Amino acid sequence: MCAVRLSDGRVAADSRKLLPVPLGDKGLRQSDALFFHVQQMPEVFARLRQQLTAEDPDAEFALVSVSAHPRPLMRSYMPVFKAGVSFAETLALMANVPVYRTSHQEGHIAAAEYFLEEATSGNSHFAVHLSGGTTDVLLARRTEFGYNVSLLGEGLDLHAGQFVDRVGVAMGFAFPAGPMLERAANETVNSEFRLPSRVQECRISFSGPCSAALRALDTGTPQAEVALAVENCIANSVVKALLHASKLHPHTRFAVIAGGVAANAQIRHRIAHRLAVLVPSLRPLFAPPEFSRDNALGVATIGRRFMLGKHAAVGTVKR
Repeated sequence: MCAVRLSDGRVAADSRKLLPVPLGDKGLRQSDALFFHVQQMPEVFARLRQQLTAEDPDAEFALVSVSAHPRPLMRSYMPVFKAGVSFAETLALMANVPVYRTSHQEGHIAAAEYFLEEATSGNSHFAVHLSGGTTDVLLARRTEFGYNVSLLGEGLDLHAGQFVDRVGVAMGFAFPAGPMLERAANETVNSEFRLPSRVQECRISFSGPCSAALRALDTGTPQAEVALAVENCIANSVVKALLHASKLHPHTRFAVIAGGVAANAQIRHRIAHRLAVLVPSLRPLFAPPEFSRDNALGVATIGRRFMLGKHAAVGTVKR
């Protein structure tokens, strides 16, 4: 959860807690994820409220913005989002303020753009959303309602986060495995082991590379080398997809790389390095790692932006 100020959009409070996943599991079923969201929201909100009142005892909510669905598409639905919507509607009723519904994906884009205001403001740009449930390549333009998004390509099978977690869990790491896989990869520099990248135009496939990585672990390839190969495979795939996207939209100058997988330093470095060589006119942009993983800041910012566009008193918080 995150709260931003009406006056300047500055972060006023930020609170988060990972959902518990048993060691060896590759994620949570929707029913379990829904349960843990309902269970943990009061604690997370209590910490958020404590931060707000410590800084400004007179702070009041003016709007509650919430991720209501995964992507800004009519067919986009996951039951777990009902927990957040229900909590948001209850909070808004108690505070006598409106609710604004946006999507998880738009929240990730906005969280990244929060730190990149000058580069992306008012312009169409590419957005690559890399997470456990999404590997989307988009053309996005900011609006007062969120984003006008055109889907250029989506994941063909496994998503980037699933790729990371399946390999990481096979190495014995807890879910989500991204931070531990990154730490393992840092233990090697010059590895001969490679994983292929399969990209059809802007659509990325990770099922083949994942199977190859798991086979390599079974046959004794060092974990550090496999981890680095996973990172490089993801980065190479994103670059290939953006190369095709830049041919479709040659005047687009920026690519916002968002989502939890985009927090990985090696993936970020390799994307930036390869694009600088292959498409110098296309600049990749990344949010700080903690805001690549968590989109609450973006969801709050979208709500504030919507209310400002309507010339009303807004934000997530009043002064």
